[in-house]
Amino acid sequence: MRTMKLGASSLEVPVVSVGCMRINSLDKKEAEHFVQTALEQGANFFDHADIYGAGSCEEIFAEAIHMNADVREKIILQSKCGIRKGMFDFSKEHILESVDNCLKRLNTDYLDILLLHRPDTLVEPEEVAEAFDILESAGKVRHFGVSNQNPMQIQLLQKFVKQPIVANQLQLSITNSTMISSGFNVNMENDAAVNRDGGILEFCRLHDITIQPWSPFQYGFFEGVFLDNEKFPELNQKINEIAEKYSVSNTTIAIAWLLRHPAKMQPVIGTMNETRLKDCIKASDIHLSRQEWYDIFRAAGNILP
Repeated sequence: MRTMKLGASSLEVPVVSVGCMRINSLDKKEAEHFVQTALEQGANFFDHADIYGAGSCEEIFAEAIHMNADVREKIILQSKCGIRKGMFDFSKEHILESVDNCLKRLNTDYLDILLLHRPDTLVEPEEVAEAFDILESAGKVRHFGVSNQNPMQIQLLQKFVKQPIVANQLQLSITNSTMISSGFNVNMENDAAVNRDGGILEFCRLHDITIQPWSPFQYGFFEGVFLDNEKFPELNQKINEIAEKYSVSNTTIAIAWLLRHPAKMQPVIGTMNETRLKDCIKASDIHLSRQEWYDIFRAAGNILP
């Protein structure tokens, strides 16, 4: 699979990340086979979070991949922390405890990347900075990032945190593309002009932060997938037309649409279906034309002024 640099770091990563939020839906044999299939396809970047399956997903993954020193050198592990029941917590104590628990469940000494999961309005960035310094100096985390954060929240962190923010995981798909559509409709009197994220797309490009789109096939907030969905006839017709041209699946084209953006995004794929995973990975070899990209964007009902 094609690779890229993650943010401003020197870390070389595949352009598609394997999300492990649903790995607890597989039995032991299925999980082993799925992980092995991903590795065979060059998909060695695995995304986790301490809340996925209440931690069980990390344990299942470690067992499925038969984690040991040799295996660890061949993979890239990312996990997230900060979400607790009924609250968000970016305190120094919670970050340090969460990482230690993640490492234990994953049966490893370090994470390649740690993301702060959802913004904590009670964050004291000085504490985050202390936690990051401790984790880095102890060799427990090599790179740091955020998830679902806007430019001002990132800038607040970076005022105190010395490590570069290398990634920002954000909801983005063809049908959930307000971070893109608002840029087209600057100063226009329509709903598409509403800037809901402070220009996070441009901010991340300016500051060499890799956007990791999550739920790349979802519409709404986990309301369902748009592919082969009768609610989106025009979009599916256009995607299928382009998929036929390239002799690939509609799944491949949906991911290729994200990869076509010059922001150099790294979609997080949540499927546990091996065929769909392979279809997603094929997107790294597809380069949509400008016309095709815009045709898909408009077919989803997005507005161009």
